Amino acid sequence: MNHPLMRDDESDRYAEWTCRPERAADAREASYGFLAALRPTPGTATAQDLVLVVSELVTNALRHAGAVTSLQLRADAHSLRIVVSDPSPVWPSDRTPDLTGQSGGFGWPMVQRLAQRVAVRPRAGGGKVVLAVLAR
Repeated sequence: MNHPLMRDDESDRYAEWTCRPERAADAREASYGFLAALRPTPGTATAQDLVLVVSELVTNALRHAGAVTSLQLRADAHSLRIVVSDPSPVWPSDRTPDLTGQSGGFGWPMVQRLAQRVAVRPRAGGGKVVLAVLAR
């Protein structure tokens, strides 16, 4: 796990954390470490939303793409950015949630509701990048 890079000067104040989790639990642990290093610390609801969105995006990448290429967390004075890269070119899509609990379908709509902005773009060299931005 990498430790956060803190930059604190007049022109650009942010914190950034990058890692390559192999399990959703690793991503949640990285999220908690990232949040603990932030000053001021985000509120409880915001912190819970960040951990949940990270967990969902990493779980989706592991389930549907087979791996996470990178997880980047970045905070500035106004927002928390979650960037998950994976090797699959297939973009997330909405589907009818499985109410029996067999195949999911709840995570992507939840990410879209919790985030102020969600974007997907191709990744140089193949795969995709999913970005979710939360209000700080």
